[in-house]
Amino acid sequence: MGLPVFLADFGVALPAPGTGITLDGPEAKHVKVQRLAAGDEVFLVDGSGRRVHARISLADGSRVTCDVLSANDDDRPTPHVTVVQALPKSDRAELAVDLMTEAGVDAIVPWSARRCVAKWTGPKAAKARDKWAATAREAAKQARRSWIPPVAELHSGKDVAALIEDVVGRGGVAAVLHEAEHRPFAEVAAAAVDAAEIVFVVGPEGGVDDEEIELFRAAGAVPVVLGPTVLRTALAGAAATSALGPLTRRWG
Repeated sequence: MGLPVFLADFGVALPAPGTGITLDGPEAKHVKVQRLAAGDEVFLVDGSGRRVHARISLADGSRVTCDVLSANDDDRPTPHVTVVQALPKSDRAELAVDLMTEAGVDAIVPWSARRCVAKWTGPKAAKARDKWAATAREAAKQARRSWIPPVAELHSGKDVAALIEDVVGRGGVAAVLHEAEHRPFAEVAAAAVDAAEIVFVVGPEGGVDDEEIELFRAAGAVPVVLGPTVLRTALAGAAATSALGPLTRRWG
């Protein structure tokens, strides 16, 4: 089993071997929950690709001190994957974020699709986005990632179309995952082999509206079918990200 991962602030530069790093607050509490003690080794990450291999020198519950053994920058996988996720029902929202983060997604964009049952309005929007971000943070640690996918502000259909135009304009690829299409996912994966970034658009449980499909198609997205079965919205983003892994350079 790999070493447990905790979030830490390294400052401007990667810490040198022998440097001490202190964890407090929730991260120190997590060390205690996992029953780690002086002498145990851990990974510390900053969420932006920097990883430190360290050894705990002091763990008293509220404060943990670690000595740096080595430090490095982890390369971000290519192509960069953004999942535009239509808002699932409340009991499915955190599951969707958790699964796609563990699958390796690089950025998450909440989308208020026409057929979404869930709505983010007023103060609820900021609270819901913060919950998604917290879920992504914990899932990234669970998956031992040094990169934590950022969660964007809530997007409208027009916002998503603008994102697609930007990505395609930079030479990237965009795909709408839609069970009624016939073009296979493999075609999009083949197009993404030499691309720097790809966007997957995942609709709500009720599916992507026909007008939304045309809006995204006009912006440069290609509607594709992911596979022979219809996936729940909470699983589709993770499945697409995972399927892309062996078909591109993402899995090395």
